Amino acid sequence: MLKLSNVNTFYGKSHALHDINLHIPAGKIFAVMGRNGVGKTTLLRCLLGLTDNTQGKIRLGDINISELDTYLRARAGIAYVPQGREIIPDFTVRENILMGGYARNDGYMEIPKEVNDLFPYLKDNMDRLGGLLSGGQQQQLAIARALAANPKVLLMDEPTEGIQPNIVRQIEETIMRLNSDFGITVVLVEQNVRFAREAGHNFAMLEKGSIVVNAPIEELSDKLVHKHMTV
Repeated sequence: MLKLSNVNTFYGKSHALHDINLHIPAGKIFAVMGRNGVGKTTLLRCLLGLTDNTQGKIRLGDINISELDTYLRARAGIAYVPQGREIIPDFTVRENILMGGYARNDGYMEIPKEVNDLFPYLKDNMDRLGGLLSGGQQQQLAIARALAANPKVLLMDEPTEGIQPNIVRQIEETIMRLNSDFGITVVLVEQNVRFAREAGHNFAMLEKGSIVVNAPIEELSDKLVHKHMTV
């Protein structure tokens, strides 16, 4: 699904990612792990074309997206749920979701049918302002907005961070359902080792902008966690 070959990316003169080689299989959940500041979010932004300069090749299926603008990468099938959610507080739930439709190739603007199934609260509160929702509800809204783009690949940056504990499990189950029930490939930046082990199929561990481990999730041992994630 996604293949990165010798990818280097920069913010100004700062070399942020070094010689990244990754294959992210279609229909799987791929966990990106590591300490804070090692390049996990930068990797997602690189896939979206949001870094200052990227060298190397990025392919989405048969399409070379390396030189495409961000909006064209979105139309090719990549959607993003950013850290912090970034919903529009003065837009209603409905308006926030429909914003995702601008990324579609066909221009079709609709509330995805999956939203009614996955997020009953959103279904019943379409006219509520996004800024009045709790953190967990806003995360649901951010996921619903991404689904409106009809994505093949969903990039998710620490989707359970800062969410009340009673909602965390709902978000986790939703992510797994997006993959298992709807076949969406998920690239998941995650610090929660338990969830990564439960949901993921493969993982990569980053250190200082480089991949130090790339393996099936079964190889995510306590020793690796201690070495690359313990502060």
